[in-house]
Amino acid sequence: MTAPLVPGIAMRDIADLLAPNGARRQPLSGFDADYVDIVDYIVRCTHRIWEEKNVALIRTHYTADCVIHTLAGEVNGAEAVLANTVKTLAAFPDRTLCADNVIWTGDDASGFYTSHRITSHMTNLGESDFGPASGRRATVATIADCVVRANRIREEWLVRDNFSLVLQLGFDPHTIAARGAADDRSAPLEARRWRDREIARVRSSSMEPSLDSTLSAASRLAAEAWHAIWNDRAFSRVRDVYSSTCRAQLPSGRLLFGHGEVIGFAVHLLAALPDARVTIDHVCAIPYVDVGHDVAIRWTLAGTHTGRGWHRAPTGLSVLVLGVTHWRVIDGRVTDEWTVFDELAVLRQLYGADQ
Repeated sequence: MTAPLVPGIAMRDIADLLAPNGARRQPLSGFDADYVDIVDYIVRCTHRIWEEKNVALIRTHYTADCVIHTLAGEVNGAEAVLANTVKTLAAFPDRTLCADNVIWTGDDASGFYTSHRITSHMTNLGESDFGPASGRRATVATIADCVVRANRIREEWLVRDNFSLVLQLGFDPHTIAARGAADDRSAPLEARRWRDREIARVRSSSMEPSLDSTLSAASRLAAEAWHAIWNDRAFSRVRDVYSSTCRAQLPSGRLLFGHGEVIGFAVHLLAALPDARVTIDHVCAIPYVDVGHDVAIRWTLAGTHTGRGWHRAPTGLSVLVLGVTHWRVIDGRVTDEWTVFDELAVLRQLYGADQ
């Protein structure tokens, strides 16, 4: 389904986003009366929870049985989301979540799907899962994909650049990944089952993309190109899909320019996981001003670590990567890409063979 013309982040002043005036811009049956459209809902409830510290709002904006998928494990239920939010605020009390974009589709009857790209600024003033308070400032990219209906988030896929965060805090990612892998080995089997199921799902998927017939032209082209590059290894397609002057911001501080560097990243990752397959789990697009589209692609990659990667000798372990990519497409070419996945959680899997 093509998203109606609700103004996007690129066309909105932050003051308007946080305190909109006027009537609703689209039907929002079951939503709180002060939200005017789905972009407003996502940006403003996030601001209220994190910047205004109205953490109790989670109980009215997440279902009691919601599921949050992260590569480090699943979080189940609004109360668990609330507890994790409090824990994060204790470690980073000044954390701000700046909305970079919300790409969405759907409606209030069938439900909305939103892909919310965020830049977080924070100071580590309390103990975190990574270690003691370092007092250091950090800036981290996050994307949260949500299924939303009647004012509540029912399912979420959360990806954050934790590898970059750990580096900025002054910790060694390998030490933290090894410690996390040790915790995984002693955790109940049920805690690891989501990752195992996802690896099995991706491995059993068809090598041909299964695309919804209702996808917009922009979404369909993005999904087909993604499949060709990552599953068919048709790296030359990058020259057809990306602008020659494209910029790509990727995990762990990577900033790529041009066709050669974009191809190089894909080759580097697939060399570490030579049998990798990728599923395109969701794709949607919204107009970008009047010159193109912003596209969101949620994807899952599974492969065997039989090549060198992440400064680890081949382990033979099955590895899962949960990622979200945002493209800005102008005149039919990708001019900007933002890709986020939790590379620290990938490294944590690679330390799983160590006893």
